[in-house]
Amino acid sequence: MTQAPGAALRRQDAYHVRLTVRLTPNGGRDAIDGWDTGSDGACYLKVRVSEPPDKGKANKALLALIAKAAGVPKSAVSLLSGDTQRKKILRIEGDPEDIMFKLESAAAQ
Repeated sequence: MTQAPGAALRRQDAYHVRLTVRLTPNGGRDAIDGWDTGSDGACYLKVRVSEPPDKGKANKALLALIAKAAGVPKSAVSLLSGDTQRKKILRIEGDPEDIMFKLESAAAQ
């Protein structure tokens, strides 16, 4: 289950990262469940939120949870793709090494 997160994080420049996430809405609680690899070999961060997938509520909860875990403001996290899918790609503005360290720490808890 645990995989090096580098496969899920793709650095675009020195100021942001792109993160692949697999979201479980109605998950009972808001939590980061660790790194995993899909059947296609792609690595992603498993995240669950308590909000339902209704009118973007789960996506908003996801962005808030990732922002808190990465130590950045909510406005620094945006959804690039996967608005209605379970797999999503997020853009997180900030120092890539710092973001990666904080997400790895949150995934390990």
